[in-house]
Amino acid sequence: MARQNEIVILGASIAGLSASHYFLKHILPVLKSKGDGNYHVTLIDSSSHFFWRIASPRGMVSKSLIPDSKTFVPITDGFKQYAAADFSFIQATATAWDTRARTVTIDLVGSGETKTIPYYALIVATGTRTPTTLTSVHGDHRATQQALAEMNKKLTTATSIIVGGGGPAGVEVAGEIGCQLNGQAGWFSSRPSHQKANVTLYSGSDKLLPILRPALAKQAEVYLGKVGVDVVHHVRVTGAEPQKDGTTLVRLSNGKEKVVDVYIPAVGVTPNTEFVPEELKNERGYIQNNHQTLRIDEAGPRVYALGDVASYTRGGAMDLFDAVPVIMTNVKSDLLASSAADEKSQPKVQDRIFVPNLKESQLVPVGRNKGVGAVFGWRLPSIMVWMIKGRDYMTPQALVSVNGTKWEKESKWNPRNG
Repeated sequence: MARQNEIVILGASIAGLSASHYFLKHILPVLKSKGDGNYHVTLIDSSSHFFWRIASPRGMVSKSLIPDSKTFVPITDGFKQYAAADFSFIQATATAWDTRARTVTIDLVGSGETKTIPYYALIVATGTRTPTTLTSVHGDHRATQQALAEMNKKLTTATSIIVGGGGPAGVEVAGEIGCQLNGQAGWFSSRPSHQKANVTLYSGSDKLLPILRPALAKQAEVYLGKVGVDVVHHVRVTGAEPQKDGTTLVRLSNGKEKVVDVYIPAVGVTPNTEFVPEELKNERGYIQNNHQTLRIDEAGPRVYALGDVASYTRGGAMDLFDAVPVIMTNVKSDLLASSAADEKSQPKVQDRIFVPNLKESQLVPVGRNKGVGAVFGWRLPSIMVWMIKGRDYMTPQALVSVNGTKWEKESKWNPRNG
């Protein structure tokens, strides 16, 4: 009887979905043709739905602009195209990982049952979470849907809002709130003529948008002013305490305190690595993997980390899309080598190497009509940022991600045979 080789993929964010589809489309058929074993993919995530979190800044101000149907997609819908014998999805949370036994332990959502799953190959793609369920799923996707709906309602009467964080999330959130509540300044005005709410963004730094050049950061600040957002530099939010009347007491690094109708934390993320052995993590809690091959060398053979959970990346979709073909090429090579009947017949193929593109690349909408950004070092005009991202926050890509459409064709690569 042919042996069962379980390919376990932890996390169904863009990284985990991409790895799953790439494997099922381009690696599994090759392995099947070898006839040496049965391969099966198990994808595990704590949420039954994929959340297009990129659109959360606009979704939190108006679900009529970004309805749930565009940002929450059932994960299993994207995998109906494959044979049931080849793929399974389990809604569960990873709680432990034994690298010696080559198993992961999961808690099933709903039943509370604990299961231990052995793996032949493992891809960890559990990603990161933001400080609030408004901007990322923390388990059940319905908690995020509820948080977005509640924020929609709260903002209809809010007159004082603080956004903590001057990165892209903070700028986008502040811009969307300002535009929704205050409107847009006229051509020759720097502020809206009928400002309803005081919106303040505390950057905690000397500029907005650390990845982008100072000129673009300054332009983003100008655009924020046009929707009634005040930007305060060199001050960060150090704490927040909800009050009984629904307001929030916000503590600032300059020693001041402010009570506001709405506070939104938009700085920092936490890697979802609580289940990962400490010796496999760096000082910040991210999985320490090989920055060239994307393997987790210390975890044994055929173990990899992909996406924001890993130490190799500075984050972002473009970086991820460069990494997927690299890691999956190495997965394919490793599995073909391990399936060879003897050492002499193992293919001698060099590893595919990940080379990060460190050129300035980031797109940041500011309100409904403006934006700043650059791609591979080239500055983009505001209208281009709007066309690419700001128009709809790229929501059609949610279905593309779940369905694996981006990976219909295998990435071409010509290795040198050893």
